[in-house]
Amino acid sequence: MWATFRFIRASWLFSRILASYLLQIALVRLLGRRRIGARWDGVHRSNARRMYRGFVRLRGVYIKLGQILSIMGTFLPVAYSEELEGLQDEVPPCPYDTIARSFHRAFGKSPVEAFASFSPEPIAAASLGQVHEARGADGARLAVKVLYPNIATIIAIDLRVLGWVMKVYGWFVPVRQLDRVQRQLRDLLERESDLAHEALCIARMSANFTDDDDVLLPTVYAEYSSKTVLTMSFMDGVKISRLEALAELELAPKAVATKLVQMFYKQVFIDRFFHADPHPGNFFVQRGPEGQVRIVVLDLGSASEVNDNLAVGMLDILGGLMTRDDNLIVRGIETMGFVAEDGDRKLLERVVRKYFEKLLDLNLTHARDVSKLGVNVATRIASTEKRRSELRELMRSVQYPAGWFYVERAVVLMFGLATRLAPSLNTLTVGFPYVMQFMAAQQQAKARAVAQKKQADEADGRATNDSTNDAATAEGAKVPGRLHSEPNRAEAKEGTGPVQA
Repeated sequence: MWATFRFIRASWLFSRILASYLLQIALVRLLGRRRIGARWDGVHRSNARRMYRGFVRLRGVYIKLGQILSIMGTFLPVAYSEELEGLQDEVPPCPYDTIARSFHRAFGKSPVEAFASFSPEPIAAASLGQVHEARGADGARLAVKVLYPNIATIIAIDLRVLGWVMKVYGWFVPVRQLDRVQRQLRDLLERESDLAHEALCIARMSANFTDDDDVLLPTVYAEYSSKTVLTMSFMDGVKISRLEALAELELAPKAVATKLVQMFYKQVFIDRFFHADPHPGNFFVQRGPEGQVRIVVLDLGSASEVNDNLAVGMLDILGGLMTRDDNLIVRGIETMGFVAEDGDRKLLERVVRKYFEKLLDLNLTHARDVSKLGVNVATRIASTEKRRSELRELMRSVQYPAGWFYVERAVVLMFGLATRLAPSLNTLTVGFPYVMQFMAAQQQAKARAVAQKKQADEADGRATNDSTNDAATAEGAKVPGRLHSEPNRAEAKEGTGPVQA
């Protein structure tokens, strides 16, 4: 019954929003754009607030969806980003009884029976679960992440509603393969609702930063970890966005932002495995023994791999920005897969070129603009400088590349966080040279390894040839008809070489 009620409530929410827009469209056609068109901003704002209130009541998947929409300005008016931004941090927690019930299902005992102590008040609440502090039998301080009960059922119901919402939205915005957004959201939710998967991601990310003592990740306690519960070592630190706390640690926000950006560039371009949900609540900061910045990385459930075409294309775009080469930028857009096969390539290239010509004339301090590439590039320029007849054709020329959903979301969040910490920091000039230096070092290491292997192979080949020749010479001494001088040469070799005949 509760599942049916949830489906009805979600459907009613989106139906009201849709009806509001249909009414506005009808009024514009009936009374004219001059009289009614100015009301669009108010309609967007009203529906964005309606969506926020509805998502808070529905919780679960809709909290996650609201977080995504708040930083993905690709398809929605700015009012939605502003109104839904509160869902990034302000997620109301569930009662302790709900969490205890979920924990009991996983281990057959309550949290207070499993641990020496377990705080009923959560230290963090998210869209799919929340984290509580506990103490192990040995006194170790632990963080226990528990998913909400019936989360798999909730996800299935909510995705059905979102499915028809996407179809309706597709009638108004003809973007190619918009259904990829829904598929990738489904994939994201499936991964984030499997805490055994998150444990594997923690291990992989830890291995990638083995050589960097200033990037810290928690240790997983397998005894009380499962698909719905994840028990980890408690990680100390201050929330990365708390500037007053950083000041108390005598850490400069610019140094913190620089470390954060370099860490992210390494994940995306070197490791090709990155934190796909880098909002402020997922990073703590510590002061190292030498006064250096240390970053604690949390919540790896959404960690994702980067497709090669996206990584290569983004490097082209960044290189084009650094060298002011718009041809390289356009090549990057194409490599990433934004250009539809039967789209108007010349139209898209013309808009992209014009956008980056303007962008390159600006101060690139606010790298948030750099991150919103592809579809957002097209829509922002087209909305102000192209005729409406061209806008629809432009949108038909754009498709949503596989995997870009995660990358765009992470880039916008990461660069936004870095800009909040240090408004004067140029994330492009901090990150791009760093990753190019890192890649150059890797190439040099590979070249050395190849050269060493070649030398070893050549040495093995010489040793093998010497051994073969010596063996053949020695064998020749036993063959009738050989000249006496041949075994004499073998005897001479015996006294001078390491290989015995």
